[in-house]
Amino acid sequence: MPDQPASASASASVPGPVPARPPAPAPVPVDRLRFALPPVHTDPAEERAYRKERLAGALRLFGRLGYEDGVAGHITVRDPEFADCHWVNPFGQALSALGADDLLLVDGDGRVRRGARRVNELAFAVHAAVHRARPDAVAVVHAHAPYGRALAALGELLAPISEEACAFYEDHALLDGFAGPQDAVRIARALGPYKALVLRNRGMLTVGDSVDAAAWWFIAAERAAQVQLIARAAGKPAAIDHRAALAARERFGSDLAAWVSYQPLWQTVAP
Repeated sequence: MPDQPASASASASVPGPVPARPPAPAPVPVDRLRFALPPVHTDPAEERAYRKERLAGALRLFGRLGYEDGVAGHITVRDPEFADCHWVNPFGQALSALGADDLLLVDGDGRVRRGARRVNELAFAVHAAVHRARPDAVAVVHAHAPYGRALAALGELLAPISEEACAFYEDHALLDGFAGPQDAVRIARALGPYKALVLRNRGMLTVGDSVDAAAWWFIAAERAAQVQLIARAAGKPAAIDHRAALAARERFGSDLAAWVSYQPLWQTVAP
């Protein structure tokens, strides 16, 4: 083909007008953005049903995470109406298959008040002692997860070597001596005002003002223990300084923060 004239090729290379970009969408008002918060109940029956549903879901989650070891592993939640009574998983049933109707209502002396199965009386005694010593503890968690038990075998606290671990900074304790279920009062005393307790040679125990918070603290403590053990195996972990660790705890260490953090996990087990 013959070459085009220079003028024609020049005009062909001239770009046309750039189309105007549409304006960005207007910001959504903050008060229209959804953000989950713990519900407030005025009816004890509704609150009981809510707590039982969250307890059954947390137990299923713990079964899925591998925190079940034979008949060990319990979560209790205080009944909102009946004094010194708590809901708990029954003895010898798989956590991953539990529903709200499977739970037992047990009094502080270990007697089943509602339900059709036995309760692990020794394990429940520890929870009952903690509930009595800590009126603010709506839920108590103790399970035999691997990394928490490994850290407990070393007799160590959770070190502030990660932002997540700082949620426990100066807010958990170590019971530096083996304590079995028969030492329920001793365990409750060792927990004191803290959110978590390392039971030497046994594992972790956590509390919270809701099932969600207590369950999250246990999961977070287990993960922090895992990171700590991995870091120690690889070298010498660098600790976060005192002031920064306290600041991180203020941001992430409240039961409300734990409740919010737990919600993505709850969505995986919600009925």
